[in-house]
Amino acid sequence: MKLIEVFFVSTRIMYPVEIKEEAIKMKLAGKATKEIMDALNIKDPTQVKIWWRRYQNGENHRFHQGVGKQYKYQKGLVELPEIEQLKIALRQKEVELEI
Repeated sequence: MKLIEVFFVSTRIMYPVEIKEEAIKMKLAGKATKEIMDALNIKDPTQVKIWWRRYQNGENHRFHQGVGKQYKYQKGLVELPEIEQLKIALRQKEVELEI
């Protein structure tokens, strides 16, 4: 009897919040998506575009969201506490001021 090894490779990558914020800083500085991908080792250009769209829509709280449909299945926080929202807003303003 021959044994067969099976490896499951996850195709979903969870990037840390710091990487997402750095990508936004670079985008605000006028860097191209390809340049951001190379500098931060991001595999898919769509990922940078999604982060940028969420930033523009004021959905920065979603940067802390895990992989998958967290809100749809009520696994994630629907609304962050006020203090967390203020921290995120402050961090966003700090990013804008750095440019």
